[in-house]
Amino acid sequence: MSKLIDYTLHLADTALIISHRNSEWCAHGPILEQDIAITNLSLDQLGQARNFYQYAATLINQDNSSTVSEDSLAYLRGEREFKNLLLTELSNGDWAQTVLRQFFFSVYQYLLYEKLQHSNDEQLSAIAAKALKEITYHIKWSGEWVIRLGDGTAESNHRIQKAIEFLWEYTGEFFIAADYELIDVAQLKEPWLKKVKEIFEEATLELPYPVYMHTGGKQSVHTENLGFILAEMQTLQRTYPGLEW
Repeated sequence: MSKLIDYTLHLADTALIISHRNSEWCAHGPILEQDIAITNLSLDQLGQARNFYQYAATLINQDNSSTVSEDSLAYLRGEREFKNLLLTELSNGDWAQTVLRQFFFSVYQYLLYEKLQHSNDEQLSAIAAKALKEITYHIKWSGEWVIRLGDGTAESNHRIQKAIEFLWEYTGEFFIAADYELIDVAQLKEPWLKKVKEIFEEATLELPYPVYMHTGGKQSVHTENLGFILAEMQTLQRTYPGLEW
């Protein structure tokens, strides 16, 4: 049961943190249409996080006879308890960095959930299957922006290329399994690269040379970014205990 709880929390934490990062663009998007679009992406990911947290709370309460909730799991755990992917906690940077981060993550998430929908665990399977339609749009939206920026002006190409150089070092963690994972994520690397190459070719972008890959998020070892995210996100709950989401 502990393995299933850890895996469910990993999925929940990852969805919550990227949701929070994208929500920071609300009222700051480059144009109104895209401001609304990325806010909707954030809401999709928040919904996924809630489904996983609710399931994790049920598992924990059954296993330990405790009384945790989706709220306490999201708002009362410290950074050394979160298991989100490092990529999701990185700063937004400029618009190019944000949309590229979303593209890298969404392609991975789609491939993962495609496998997860066939899980023997009915609850995880149902959550993954429901989310796939949302993620399909996330890939389309972010992929179109990568193409637009890469094949646009010299300035936009420079910005997306700079984002690739920064973010690429955090994509390797996708495919390195933690001991609690229920899906063989190493098998997702080839189809992930295939999709990324497809979009990069259309965007006139090149994959970077192999580089050192940062890991640790799945084992609760994070960048300094997560502490600042949690300080902001958890302030209300910690100041006024007992509030409900």
